[in-house]
Amino acid sequence: MIVLSGALIGAIVGALLASKRKGRALDIAQYAAGFAILFMIIGLFATLFVHRAAL
Repeated sequence: MIVLSGALIGAIVGALLASKRKGRALDIAQYAAGFAILFMIIGLFATLFVHRAAL
């Protein structure tokens, strides 16, 4: 669940950042995808940490 939340938040952050920098539609899509992947990886490690710490 953390991974999916990270992907959604990352896509939103990336899209807002690209639109703030006055990017075109493909720029916004690329930023959204890149940030979604980055936040998904961070969420993956957070999930692993939570599961390992719960033991």
